[in-house]
Amino acid sequence: MVAVIGGSGFYSFFDDADTVTLETPYGAPSGPITIGEVAGRQVAFLPRHGVDHEYPPHKVNHRANLWALRSVGVRQVFAPCAVGSLQPELPAGSVVVPNQLVDRTSGRAHTYFDDGGVHVEFADPYCPDLQAAALQPGVLPGGAMVVVEGPRFSTRAESQWFAAQGWSLVNMTGHPEAVLARELALCYTPIALVTDLDAGITAGSGVRAVDVFAEFGRNIGRLKDLVRAAIAAAPVERDCPCGRVHDGITLPITLP
Repeated sequence: MVAVIGGSGFYSFFDDADTVTLETPYGAPSGPITIGEVAGRQVAFLPRHGVDHEYPPHKVNHRANLWALRSVGVRQVFAPCAVGSLQPELPAGSVVVPNQLVDRTSGRAHTYFDDGGVHVEFADPYCPDLQAAALQPGVLPGGAMVVVEGPRFSTRAESQWFAAQGWSLVNMTGHPEAVLARELALCYTPIALVTDLDAGITAGSGVRAVDVFAEFGRNIGRLKDLVRAAIAAAPVERDCPCGRVHDGITLPITLP
């Protein structure tokens, strides 16, 4: 099964779907999971921030979200999200598939393995097959996405520092979501909608939340269409390394 984790402004995906509500060993996920069909594939949708955006970035229960999705049979995850651009060639309205992740968060629960010697390979954080499926016409290949703690936006100096490293995008939710997906042996890729130019590459007052939500709203229909096309292009049978991440390792917990 394929999953879509909807980001800011992306709170629903189906007109007609079954709803599943469940608890996990890590608490409740952000909201009920709705299950419908896209391009002949069974698809589970979960709003990352809740159906009314009740969970800010640093309060999202990523462990419960990913565990719940795997519990209903998900093995592939598309994760649309809102991002700021750190490079002027990626203007607002661009849809980008990043290929790397830089973690600048702090204090978030970022593993299922608090005991035992389990260390997942994470050099390339995203599934190559889902990355290829997400690169639909009009979608741009991107570089590194740096994930900050939030909920505040970056200072101009922070933004300039990120851009100077050559990183492309800045976001508040991509970690630990990606590494938890890897620990659950799920295929995972973000699909990033650029909502603003970050503070370091523009003059003026910097990023405002009202403008971010407005830009996302203007592009939500196009983003949903791109996600549907990515689902249709995703391989039905997995032949990537994601599902074999724990080969040769005895896990201290049983995965759902």
